[in-house]
Amino acid sequence: MKGLFEEFKAFILRGNVVDLAVGVIIGAAFGGIVTVLVNEILMPPIGWATGGVDFSDLAIDLPGKMVDPATKDKPPAEQKFIPVKIGYGKFLQAVINFLIVGACLFFVVKGTNVLMKKKAAAPAIPPEPTASEKLLAEIRDALKNRQ
Repeated sequence: MKGLFEEFKAFILRGNVVDLAVGVIIGAAFGGIVTVLVNEILMPPIGWATGGVDFSDLAIDLPGKMVDPATKDKPPAEQKFIPVKIGYGKFLQAVINFLIVGACLFFVVKGTNVLMKKKAAAPAIPPEPTASEKLLAEIRDALKNRQ
């Protein structure tokens, strides 16, 4: 049992698992931000420009009706019927959300890549030698001059 625990501990503490967990948490938080961006900032002007059309309400009504699932166990006289619709508006809204999330992620990754290139291109400044290193260099130089 102890070996299994040690193996599990090694698995969890590997960098990839922790990085993935952090990525999922950040992704969920970023998804919330993008949802608000879409629903509260981008969709109102789009709805205004299209004459107040709410995409999520767009649907195609099919002929006929179906029994409301809430009343299907009741006698036929008490059953209620609801129209049959294909709600393509919600799908359209999801596609718009996906495109905006994709664009946001693209720009975040692109910005990160630019910053990483700048960091990689910056010349690395060597650290100042420690006191011990300075003393060793003096000893080395003194030994060279002696010969």
